[in-house]
Amino acid sequence: MPWLTLIPGSSIFFPWTLVTSVFVERSIIELIVSIIVIPPSLRYLERLWGARETFKFLLWPLLASNVVAFGFNWIEFIATKNVMFLNMEYHGQMAIQTAVLVAFTQLIPEHQVQVMGVLRARVKTLPMAYLTLSTVMCLIGYQCPWIIIQFAWLFSYLWLRLYKKSEDSLGHPIYGDRSETFAFVQWFPPFLHTPMSLLSNTAYNLGSKFHLIPSSAPDVESGGYTALPGPGSTRAEAERRRAMALKALDQRVANASPAPPEAASSSAAKAAVEPPSKANAPTTE
Repeated sequence: MPWLTLIPGSSIFFPWTLVTSVFVERSIIELIVSIIVIPPSLRYLERLWGARETFKFLLWPLLASNVVAFGFNWIEFIATKNVMFLNMEYHGQMAIQTAVLVAFTQLIPEHQVQVMGVLRARVKTLPMAYLTLSTVMCLIGYQCPWIIIQFAWLFSYLWLRLYKKSEDSLGHPIYGDRSETFAFVQWFPPFLHTPMSLLSNTAYNLGSKFHLIPSSAPDVESGGYTALPGPGSTRAEAERRRAMALKALDQRVANASPAPPEAASSSAAKAAVEPPSKANAPTTE
């Protein structure tokens, strides 16, 4: 179905397939998994973020993943002259499933779920398990459609890490989740933290240099905002920012209200309770 699914060799004439391919499932198993997983997950995200933010979050990894897969196949074709890469067919909701897992890793990382009613796993382990399966399938020759998971994971993470807009308690815009527990290196085992940290910091510096990364509201305490916390920081940084913002708001409210006449009231109270001095005490003859 070249007019519905994404096929690099023909979709250049059917650009709408970048979106419509997500609605096409080619097997009953894929359809059942999508029906079980996607609707309740989207309802949960909609209650937290609202319909508009949820739609933007899902649209971004979907479009970006399909565009990158399309371009990647053309690069493979140009490099190898193998027409097989232009006939690959991308379809299904793997990109949305991956994006939902990444969002749950940010929101409820320690929540435990049952897989197939038997296996228990923490939510934060599911995206990398899905990504590992995708890597294995790509290595053994099933690049399509499994490589979509790789791209969807990366783009959904970048959206939540750097671009998703929210506001602090003072109404200042905040972009992304810059906490250490949601850092890029946390997706990988400890022995890969050093090279992944070097890679992510290099990419972030390049993005900042070319103004591709939005800046957030200034830090209430220090006057600046650390975009990517260092290794010594924790997720408590977000709570510290909220506490400092509330403190600043309380100070503004206190300064705006008229100061009570504390001096007069304290003098009157002191005069009311203080016994008369000996000099003023009445004399008896």
